[in-house]
Amino acid sequence: MNMPTVRITNISIRNFKNITNGNLSLENTRKNYKASIVGIYGQNGSGKTAVIEVLDLLKVVLCGRPVPAEFADYISVDAEETTFVFEFRMFSESQEQTVIYQFSMKKALDDLNQNTSASNQVVQKVVIFNEILKCPILSDKQIKIGRLIDTDSTDGFSPVPKRKLLIGSNKDSVTDLLVAKKLTEATSRSFVFSKELLDLIRENVENHRRNNALTEDLDSYYRIIEGLVNFGNYGLFVIRTYQTGMISLNAQPLIFKIKEGLQNHQGMIMLPLDNPIDIYKPVESVVEKIISSMNIVLQQLIPGLTIGIRDLGDVVLPDGNQGSRIQLMSRKNNKEIPLKYESEGIKKIISVLQLLIVVYNQSSITVAIDELDAGVFEYLLGELLRIISEKGKGQ
Repeated sequence: MNMPTVRITNISIRNFKNITNGNLSLENTRKNYKASIVGIYGQNGSGKTAVIEVLDLLKVVLCGRPVPAEFADYISVDAEETTFVFEFRMFSESQEQTVIYQFSMKKALDDLNQNTSASNQVVQKVVIFNEILKCPILSDKQIKIGRLIDTDSTDGFSPVPKRKLLIGSNKDSVTDLLVAKKLTEATSRSFVFSKELLDLIRENVENHRRNNALTEDLDSYYRIIEGLVNFGNYGLFVIRTYQTGMISLNAQPLIFKIKEGLQNHQGMIMLPLDNPIDIYKPVESVVEKIISSMNIVLQQLIPGLTIGIRDLGDVVLPDGNQGSRIQLMSRKNNKEIPLKYESEGIKKIISVLQLLIVVYNQSSITVAIDELDAGVFEYLLGELLRIISEKGKGQ
């Protein structure tokens, strides 16, 4: 199934940290560029980092992972819950759709971990509730934005016709649905994007497909849900300050998304700068591909500068596998020095450059970076963002 391109167009935040009620548009309305570049600036405590944290929360939710307990402390002190509304634009070659996903969070006692607490402190967790997924719905021969999934229901979710369409009317499926809802609440996960609900929907869709009974509306709703799941897992990258802050501790993060054959590789590799490191052979291959793609752009941004790996020989790793001992090097004017001697700004650019290249080339990628400007020469940063905004494709 070809996944649609997903773009976040608007975020609404209520009662999160110091944001009582905020709304942020991420669309570029001033220039007719394919890329969407948005910079947020303001004084300390104005909510810049909060936006990054909300996007990080969105990624966790879309991936079906448990929300970290620290988010319980982010709910405004004068409020019992926090609410988020995300508006997406999903488009393919044939159509463009607006999809809205909203949910609320509240604090609750973590009964599962109360007895494991080392102190007498009460252990809290996050509970996600009142999830609503809206998309174009055919009603009275008109297409309008309506509810596809609303979890504020005792029957798993409503509307009932949409529930029956997505998971079927089988009694076992309905029972599994209610169990899944309880389980996701207990484990601080989204119910809409939980593996349990997704498996029920996928099984139902596959049954319809095998029986040649897959309707256009079921297929459309299924593509919307899978499109958001795919976006959370493979299209949304959030880089917080603790990741790039590792540079000051003599560690070089390489945040990446590359394709090797039919497989996609993405994530972050942390390499020490003060000493060589022993790594697995396959990891060395990934690092070489990341560096190769970065060097094409890096030497244009900073004339003559490239980075590379000095291979210090084969080693046997503690688990008995073959590995390599490597060190990151900086190469300029036919001279090679360890990368640790380069400026903080250059190392900051190197840490995110591969992702920025992906944003330049792919419309389905969204990258949010906290304090991108910290330590980076203003003119260089401006040129980098200008190139992406004028000729890039992503967000």
